[in-house]
Amino acid sequence: MNKTTLGKSDVTVFPIGLGTNAVGGHNLYPNLNEETGKNLVRQSIKSGVNFLDTAFIYGEGRSEELIGEVLKEFNRNEIVIATKAAHKKVDGEYVLDNSAAFLKQSVDDALNRLKTDYIDLFYIHFPDEHTPKDEAVQALAELKKAGKIRAIGVSNFSLEQLKHANKHGDVDVYQGEYNLLNREAENELFPYAMENNISFIPYFPLVSGLLAGKYNKTTTFPEGDLRNSQKHFQGDTFIQNIEKVNRIADIAENHKVDIAHVVLAWYLARPEINILIPGAKRADQLLDNVKTVDVSLTESERTFIDHLFS
Repeated sequence: MNKTTLGKSDVTVFPIGLGTNAVGGHNLYPNLNEETGKNLVRQSIKSGVNFLDTAFIYGEGRSEELIGEVLKEFNRNEIVIATKAAHKKVDGEYVLDNSAAFLKQSVDDALNRLKTDYIDLFYIHFPDEHTPKDEAVQALAELKKAGKIRAIGVSNFSLEQLKHANKHGDVDVYQGEYNLLNREAENELFPYAMENNISFIPYFPLVSGLLAGKYNKTTTFPEGDLRNSQKHFQGDTFIQNIEKVNRIADIAENHKVDIAHVVLAWYLARPEINILIPGAKRADQLLDNVKTVDVSLTESERTFIDHLFS
């Protein structure tokens, strides 16, 4: 796999990374096995997937701690770690904080949990309502100058918030929701990111498996499952989405891959996207994701998918 660069930084990664919310993310997934999570990180690094994406809110720091335990077994310089912060607990409830003091403390705390002396990419995970975004990013720019972080990212910001954050050209990466069922980013965020050399890294690329061809029209989910409350899984909308996904099956068969690989390859074929971080719970899922880089869609296939989900 050829490497790609994160924005204006000197950080390079393979185009397929690993989202690690299932590594120690006990508040997100029930009954996670921590050894399984650590083994997943080990397998990722050994297979060449060297870009690990985590966050404080994944298990309230536990994901970072588990990754830190595994990092000791490898050459740190060959691994790229991204983490995020914005959640501060006040009176037992989380509030969002982008203040300079909070972000600087969050970086120090993450360094301790990860057992490393630098973080390759640090994101402001969510915007708060009161901190000027250029001031928040300026705090990270100071940490970058001090060598504590190598690249600066923001996540879930509106276009206006991103513009303010990038007032001095310091933002390297933007992470936000983007997939074939939610293409709003194409209208404004993509053009701005391209014009300002900001890498766009989409999350939720397979919409909880919906775009992976995992389900059929009669699929139901257990009580309490998050998919029961997501709009793409409701009634006629769900059925229509299944029908669209099924129409990609012929393309997948032509390339001898799964539907998920075709969808991920469609993202990577866009000039605005050169990095994906699909999540995984098992090593086989991780290794399966890597197959995406070998899928080269034809122009007609890309156009067909574009029109199908327009």
